[in-house]
Amino acid sequence: MEDQERKRAKTIFSFFKKKSGEETSNSSLKPLSLVETSTSVDIPMIPMVVEPQGPQPQTKVSRIHFDENELDRDPTLRIPIWKHPDYNQDEVRRAYIKWGPNQPILYSISKDAAFFFPFFVFQGHEPLHLAFTVDGFSSWKRVNNGVKCVFLSHMGGLVSTHNNAVRNVEALKNISMHIDKVMNVQSSEEIKKNHLRLNATIDNVQWLTLQGCALRGRDESVMSKNRGNLIEMISLMAKLNVEINDTVLEKAPGNAKYTSPMIQKDIFHILATKVREKICEEIGNEKFCILVDEAKDASNKEHMAIVLRFVDVQGFLQERFFEIVHVKDTTSLTLKKKISKVLTRHNLHIRDLRGQGYDGASNMCGAFNGLQALFRNECEYAYYVHCFPHHLQLALVATAEDEISIWKFFSKVTCIVNLISASPKRHTELRSAQALEIERGITSGERETGKGANQMGTLHRPGTTRWSSHFESICGLIDMYGAIISVFECMVNEGSSNTIRGEVGGSIMAMQSFDFIFILHLMHKIMGIMDMLCRVLQHKSLDTLNAMNLVSATKSLLQTLRVNGFDYLLDHVKSVCMKFDVNIPDMSTQYKGARRSCQQNDNITIDHHYHMDIFNATIDHQLEELHSRFNEETMELLMLSFTLDPRDNFKSFNPDRICLLSEKFYAADFDRQDMHYLKCQLGHYQFHVVRHERFQSMSTILELCRGLVETNKTKSYNLIDRLIHLILTLPVSTATSERAFLAMKLVKSTLRDKMEDEYLIDSLVVYIEREITEAIDTDSVIDAFCSRKDRRVQFH
Repeated sequence: MEDQERKRAKTIFSFFKKKSGEETSNSSLKPLSLVETSTSVDIPMIPMVVEPQGPQPQTKVSRIHFDENELDRDPTLRIPIWKHPDYNQDEVRRAYIKWGPNQPILYSISKDAAFFFPFFVFQGHEPLHLAFTVDGFSSWKRVNNGVKCVFLSHMGGLVSTHNNAVRNVEALKNISMHIDKVMNVQSSEEIKKNHLRLNATIDNVQWLTLQGCALRGRDESVMSKNRGNLIEMISLMAKLNVEINDTVLEKAPGNAKYTSPMIQKDIFHILATKVREKICEEIGNEKFCILVDEAKDASNKEHMAIVLRFVDVQGFLQERFFEIVHVKDTTSLTLKKKISKVLTRHNLHIRDLRGQGYDGASNMCGAFNGLQALFRNECEYAYYVHCFPHHLQLALVATAEDEISIWKFFSKVTCIVNLISASPKRHTELRSAQALEIERGITSGERETGKGANQMGTLHRPGTTRWSSHFESICGLIDMYGAIISVFECMVNEGSSNTIRGEVGGSIMAMQSFDFIFILHLMHKIMGIMDMLCRVLQHKSLDTLNAMNLVSATKSLLQTLRVNGFDYLLDHVKSVCMKFDVNIPDMSTQYKGARRSCQQNDNITIDHHYHMDIFNATIDHQLEELHSRFNEETMELLMLSFTLDPRDNFKSFNPDRICLLSEKFYAADFDRQDMHYLKCQLGHYQFHVVRHERFQSMSTILELCRGLVETNKTKSYNLIDRLIHLILTLPVSTATSERAFLAMKLVKSTLRDKMEDEYLIDSLVVYIEREITEAIDTDSVIDAFCSRKDRRVQFH
C-alpha cells in the first residue's frame, strides 16, 4: 500500500531532486542536452522544485466558458492563440482547424493580405514572422517571381519553421497519437464498451430531439422514480440489449457515463454543426438567398430566424433552416451585423447573395435604411422580393381598413369572437348548441354523413399579420351561425351584467341583418379565392415565376367574380336569410343610407348599393392592392424572367430579353465573354430544348431545371442553367422561417423557458432539418466528439 502511495506521489520533478550532500545552488546544475548537435544551443535552466511534505490546499480556478461561435473567420480579426486561457488554447486550435479551409495560406478580405494558418495556430507571445501572423503579407509583386517567390522561400525545406508548424497541425488532429493516449492505452474490450455507451447516448439524444422532447429530468438520482427522458430511454435500451445493459448508467465508470448536461450539449452542437456543414456542402459554389423573420420565444426574447434558399447540384430547389439568432433590438443595422456574422462564420459570402425575402416591416424593406438596402449597398444583386403571402394579407387588411362597410363588419366579427372566447362556459354552450344543430341537420337531411363530416369547430380571431386568419374566422361564423345566435339569446336572458347583455343584444341585431349576412358571404367568396393562393405560396419548392402565374390566375378569378358573381351571391344570401328568418329588403326600392339625405331624388336603389358600393368596390380595391405591392425594379426583373418560362410550349421564349435579363440584373455573373457564349447557346437551346418533346409538356421553371439535369444538358447549356438557378433563387415567401418559430414554441415551451441560446439554436437546427439529421452517421459524431476536446476515455 505504501509503495502505491509512493508511486502516485511521483512527478516529473521528483526524478530531478537533489541527493543528500549536494549543494543547492543553481550554479552546480548543468543543462540537459536532448540532442547532440554541432551548434551550441542555450537551453534555459529549470530550477529544482522541492515537493512540500503532506497534503496542500488546492486553490480552485474558475474557468471561462469557451464558445467557438465567438471566433472570427477573418485572420485580421482573430485573437492570437496565446491570449486565450491556457486550458482553452488547444480547444481554440481544434476549432480553427475544424473550420477550415485547411490550406496553409489564408486570405483576409478586409485587409487584402495573406496569413499563414499553421503559424497562427502555434504562434507564441512573440511571433517570429509578423508578416504572416499579425500584419499580413500584401506585397503581391513578390509572389509570382519564379524561384524567388516569397511564399516558396518562406516554406523552405523539410525542417523549416513553416513545415514544422504544418506537422504540428497534423499531429494535433491525430488524436490517437497524443501522448496521454499512448501512455494510457486501453484494452479493446474497454474501447468497445466506451464506444457502445456513447453510441447509445447519441442515438437517444437524436431521437428525443427529433420528437421535440426534453432530455433532462428534475431529479436524475438513482432513487428517483422519473430520472428524465434521456436516462429513462437509455434504461429501456438496456432492458432490450444485454451488451448495452452491461455498459451504461450505474455499470459505467463514474467519469464516463455520458449523461451529464455538458455531454448532451456537446452532442447537440456536433449534430447541429454537421447539419450546417451538409447545407453548406449542398450550396457549394451556388448563389443563395436569405429569408429572415423575427419573433419572441417563451422567455420573451426576440429571435431572428435565418433560412437559406438555393438550388442544389441535382437541380432541386431547397429552403434550409440555418440558424436562429437572439437580437437585443430589431434595428436594421443590428440585424445586418448578426446575419453577416452568421454567414461569415460558415464561409458564406455576401457577394454570393442573390435575393432577400422579408415581410413588410419598415426596418426590413426600407428603401434607404432598411435591411434590404444595407445588403444592396454591399451586393447590388441581392434583390428584395416582398413575401407573397404577407403581400396578400396586407392587401386584405388594406381593403378592410379603407372600405367602411368591410371595416364595420370585421369590427363586429372581432366583438362576436371575443364574447364567445372570453368564457369557458360560453365556449361549452357553443359546442352544445353546435352539436344540436348538426343533429338537427342530419335528421332533416340537410347534412350528409361520412368519415370526417360534421366536425365541430371553434371560432378564430382575425389577426392583422396571421395568414388566412380572416378566412378561418369567416368560415367559423358561417358554420356556427345558428349555434352562435342560440348562445347569444341565452346570454341576453341570463347575462351576468347589463354591459354584457347590451353587447350581446347589439351583436344579435348585427348578425340578423341582411347587410351582415351579405358581407359575410361576399368576404367568404373573395377570401376563399385568396386563401388557396396563400396556401400554395407557402410551399418550399415554389419558384417566383409560378407564384406570379398564380397571382395572375387569382386576379382573373376575382375579375370573373366581379362580372358574373353578384346575382349568384345575392340568391345565396337570400336563401340563408330565409333559413334564419332574417328580413330581406326590397332590392328595387330607393336606398337610404346613414350618409344620404331623405330628400335626395336620385335613382340609387338597394340593389345598386349592394352591387356597386359594396360588391364591386370591395373586389376593385382588392385587385388594386394586389397590383401595387411590387416596386418597378422587382416587376421588371420578374417580367424578364418570364422569358424562360416553359409554360405553353415556351410561348414566352425570347433570346433578346433573356440577354437583357442577364446583362442588366446579373452583370456580376455574366461577363462580356459569357454574354457572347450565352447568345450562341440560346440559338442551339431554341432547337434542342424548346422544340424537344420532353420539355414541351413542362409548366414550371423548376421542372425545366430538373429536366436539364436529368438529360445531361447542363454542361452544354451551362450559362442558361446558371441563369435559371438565379431566377429560382429569388424568394417567394417567409413561410419556412414562420415554421421555425412554430418549432421554437415546441422546443422552448413555458416549462423550458430557461433554455440557453446556444442550446436552443442547436436543438432547432437538429429538429427542423430532420432529413439531414437522420442521415448523419453515428461514428462520425463519435469522431467529432473525440476531437472536440481532450478525453481520457478512448473510443478507437
